[in-house]
Amino acid sequence: MATSGQPDEQQPSSPLGHAPRGYRGRICAITAADGDSGLPAAELEQRLIELGFIEGALVEILHEGLFGRDPIAVRVNDATVALRRREAMAILVI
Repeated sequence: MATSGQPDEQQPSSPLGHAPRGYRGRICAITAADGDSGLPAAELEQRLIELGFIEGALVEILHEGLFGRDPIAVRVNDATVALRRREAMAILVI
C-alpha cells in the first residue's frame, strides 16, 4: 500500500500464480484471458469475485501442493480458498 500519497498502481504488479508460499499482498486487478483455465474469461473472473478475490483484498499463500506446487491454499481477507496456479494467474497483486 502506498504511503507517500502515490496510488498503488505505481507499484509493479505480478500474478498471484507466480508467488511463493508465505507471500502476502493486496489484489490490484483480476485479468483473466480465455483459455487460461479452461473456462471463458468472464466466467473465471465472476467465480474469483464470488470467492472474495476483489480489488483491495489482502491475500496470503498458506500452502502449496507437493507435486508441481499445485493447488495453492490462499487466505483472502478472512476466508481460505484452494486455487489452481493457472487460475491464480488471473489475480494481479502488489
